[in-house]
Amino acid sequence: MKRVALIGATGSIGRQALEIVAAHPGLELVAAASGSTPIDGLAPLTQTGGDPTELLEQAEPDVVLNAVVGFAGLPVTLWALERGVDLALANKESLVAAGDLALAAQGRGGGRLLPVDSEHSAAFQCMESRTEEQVDSLVLTASGGPFRGRSRDDLEDVTPEEALAHPTWSMGPKITIDSATLANKGLELIEAHFLFGLPYERIEVVVHPTSVVHSLVRFRDGAAIAHLGYPDMRVPISYALTYPDRPSTTVPALDLAAGLTLEFEAPDTETFPMLTLAREAGVRGGTYPCAFNAANEVAVAAFLDGRISFLDIAETVTRTLDAVAGNRPRDLEDLHAADAEARRLAEGVLTPA
Repeated sequence: MKRVALIGATGSIGRQALEIVAAHPGLELVAAASGSTPIDGLAPLTQTGGDPTELLEQAEPDVVLNAVVGFAGLPVTLWALERGVDLALANKESLVAAGDLALAAQGRGGGRLLPVDSEHSAAFQCMESRTEEQVDSLVLTASGGPFRGRSRDDLEDVTPEEALAHPTWSMGPKITIDSATLANKGLELIEAHFLFGLPYERIEVVVHPTSVVHSLVRFRDGAAIAHLGYPDMRVPISYALTYPDRPSTTVPALDLAAGLTLEFEAPDTETFPMLTLAREAGVRGGTYPCAFNAANEVAVAAFLDGRISFLDIAETVTRTLDAVAGNRPRDLEDLHAADAEARRLAEGVLTPA
């Protein structure tokens, strides 16, 4: 039996993970945590609010699924990596904000880092057992979100309800808004840099509206290997929790005879500048990725609350990145300080809708 601790049990990823664990006889849910929703009885050990690492210490899991949304997931990531416990990572923000510190913790602990994001899980599978020297570049796919093809003028008055209407994926509100702005793909770009050790110029993002191809890896001999499947998060969740066994799931196999449209196009970074902002933050390094994430979290929350417009999200992040120092973090304390400073600056530059 593989002992599973689920941190972030009530979100979209958490609910689907519970389904995977219940269906697999080799997985045992030993602990579950939620930020605010009571989950008494969900697992032998449960916790609502507070420090989830205290729960992890009691649970002694074999694998931790970090499904927390945002910077708040960072302590769980570092706890698992420091202790050599396999980490199924759905919390991309913690690796974005603390990439160097997280990889250093993994080096000390020696545990496996198994990505749960569909794009990174796909890339992991395409690159498995291949050396870095064989890889030419990585291509991450983006659906384009609900506003693909629109101009900036078209986005002046969009509502949160419109932005939450994702065309192919069912996700939580924060991630869905990030998909609409392309910030989610920016976060995934930075995460891929740390996961796979590729420089930013060798990581590409393309828009693929049907979300059938999750990632594609080009190799130095001119060949490319792609990972295809229906857009269903149960596949990468199952893969990470059961690695390397790969058991069956209830997700249907891809029906090629039914007809598939494999259409790709360049992202419109003029209308959706968050992808460019993320790439620039990643290239600059230091705490710039942490500041990008913090400012984006503040701006998305303000948009969902009706305090700013959709286009103000990117403006808030731009002005915040222009104001931060971006110094290289020495430890977790430095990261917390950088995150807090970026949030303070972002709140200060919010433009009322």
